[in-house]
Amino acid sequence: MAQEKKLVEAITSMSEDFAQWYTDVVVKADLIAYSSVKGCMIIKPDGYAIWENIQHELDRRFKATGVQNVYMPMFIPESLLQVEKDHVEGFAPEVAWVTHGGLNPLQERLCVRPTSETLFCDFYKDIIHSHRDLPKVYNQWCSVVRWEKETRPFLRSREFLWQEGHTAHATAEEAEERTVQMLNLYADFCEEVLAMPVVRGQKTDKEKFAGAEATYTIEALMHDGKALQSGTSHNFGQNFSKPFGIQYTDKNNQLQYVYQTSWGMTTRLIGAIIMVHGDDSGLVLPPRIAPTQVVVIPIQQKKEGVLEKAGEVCERLGKTMRAKLDDSDKSPGWKFSEAEMRGIPVRVELGPKDIEAGKCVLVRRDTREKIECPLDQVEAKVAELLETIQKDMFERAKAHRDSHIWDAHNYAEFTEIANNKPGFIRAMWCGDVECENKIKEDLAVTSRCMPFNDQEHISDVCACCGKPAKKLVYWGKAY
Repeated sequence: MAQEKKLVEAITSMSEDFAQWYTDVVVKADLIAYSSVKGCMIIKPDGYAIWENIQHELDRRFKATGVQNVYMPMFIPESLLQVEKDHVEGFAPEVAWVTHGGLNPLQERLCVRPTSETLFCDFYKDIIHSHRDLPKVYNQWCSVVRWEKETRPFLRSREFLWQEGHTAHATAEEAEERTVQMLNLYADFCEEVLAMPVVRGQKTDKEKFAGAEATYTIEALMHDGKALQSGTSHNFGQNFSKPFGIQYTDKNNQLQYVYQTSWGMTTRLIGAIIMVHGDDSGLVLPPRIAPTQVVVIPIQQKKEGVLEKAGEVCERLGKTMRAKLDDSDKSPGWKFSEAEMRGIPVRVELGPKDIEAGKCVLVRRDTREKIECPLDQVEAKVAELLETIQKDMFERAKAHRDSHIWDAHNYAEFTEIANNKPGFIRAMWCGDVECENKIKEDLAVTSRCMPFNDQEHISDVCACCGKPAKKLVYWGKAY
């Protein structure tokens, strides 16, 4: 019992210190280990299995929209990075450089990719010649390096895993359509698979991607009331195709520049899952993304027939879901705590008396509710329970998000909310970057997005300066 208590006590309470709680969960739930390179992490099997599930589901959705996967080199020549001025300025502080090959200095420095726009552009200028070559809808799964000063596992590390889509189109309309399509794909994925509600919208010019004409984003709200940018989709227009010379001959035999897009999601999503759904006992994983959806725990497993029956139940469940038998030599209490720590959605408890009565006990990770279930109905009941948990987790996260959205009509209200109420702040904005800068400097609050589905006119004037308002903006403190 002392060991079991210690396992749960190893996690700092969320209300006591949210940042420490997050770190404890990441480490104690066995998702990562720290590496000898500061700011980089080792993703352990449980953490990587979550990423694999994210990857598989996103990849399936990408391919349904015509996306093809490719792979680009991880090195970018300095001259290539310099081609698009705004882009290189945006990434310069985070770039890691390779200066030597073996013992010999390189003639030209190579950048370890922070993103691959320039590589794709260099590639596209060589393979796109005619309107018949378009569109190009490519994506790559890879890692990137950004030399962050302050790091935190999954949320901000110097190397992270992601996917980056890069497309080329004949018209501005096609590029815009793809940009919005991918943002909506991301949003649907977050809500349907990660049980994480998001706000869809456009970034302000100050917050958009370096080199983009427009950046669209999905913003999620974490349990502590901070926002997390969870996926972005960028319309580049011709900002890259002109400096890189990516041209095609149209149907009238005229030379035209292509229109481009880029879009990405990262391992940061794992951090989002932890901070949206987790509790003081550890991870709480949505069933659709959980590496193990149900764990079967035998009680008094050394008694005759118990382990065999538990194995049989696990085998039956494993035909339709991701099931695991915990037949380790630990006490049942320890196994329960470990299953909770790892966020496994359902556990099946099965002992001699249960077997005799032809039943088992199902325990929900999200609510800890216990349900008696006849053994001959266990597959149907667990499948039903997983769907219920998925739905309930989304509804709880949405209720939390919606109850932490506040309206500010003037700067006094804005300041009071920012200082005392965690969550999103809805406020009108004049469109002036000076107001954005003032809010950031005064209150450490940034514009998150101008939402697509919420442009309610809550005031005639900007909440910061009092000038006529142009847009409703969601603001917040963010990771």
